[in-house]
Amino acid sequence: MKSRLHLIPSPLGGENPRDVLPAPLLEVIGSLKLFFVEELRTARRFLSKAGLKGEIDNLTLYELNEHTNQEQIEGYAKLLKKQEAGLLSEAGLPSVADPGALLVKLAHQNDIEVVPYVGPSSLMMALMSSGMNGQCFAFAGYLPVKRQERKARIEQLEKISRQMNQTQIIIETPYRNDSLMADLLACCKESTSICVAADLTLPQQYICTRTVADWKKSPVSIGKRPCVFVLQA
Repeated sequence: MKSRLHLIPSPLGGENPRDVLPAPLLEVIGSLKLFFVEELRTARRFLSKAGLKGEIDNLTLYELNEHTNQEQIEGYAKLLKKQEAGLLSEAGLPSVADPGALLVKLAHQNDIEVVPYVGPSSLMMALMSSGMNGQCFAFAGYLPVKRQERKARIEQLEKISRQMNQTQIIIETPYRNDSLMADLLACCKESTSICVAADLTLPQQYICTRTVADWKKSPVSIGKRPCVFVLQA
């Protein structure tokens, strides 16, 4: 029987997985004994809420994050040949802006079936609620940390957006949200639209699209919240 790697989405915030994920996926989670996870503690909490409470000690969990080296990941791929497994990221879809993509790549190379499931994606939720072009868009990921390099990248993305009518999706480490927003307002033209989508799916969710000119008139303090920025020139 061909082995399989199940790509398991997780909630974006503190929601119960049973309130977010479809029942067939919860059944799959309950059938697995091997998981590759971004962080052990939160993965155990997720799996317990997903229906494995009392069974966590019987599971095998391996960490797969930015500190996992290539040799370790290749070892994980060998385990997949012997046993079905689930791949979990901290929030949202596994292997999207997530180191789990390296294991998925190896799964394909080793003829291991990859099975994706429906679940929340902060990137797509931000795009669909921004009012910007959903026919042509790009995920730019994290921008450079150094301010001059970040400003240059913002100007580049705005130029691409204008030339191609392409929406740009950006994420940032929460403690740099406000500095990124300041740089977006400083670098982009007054007519460029920016959507701030913070705390998606949570009670305090905030989604607002304005032009740079309007953001300057009504500034916002985002703070240290999970946030997606969407830009269109």
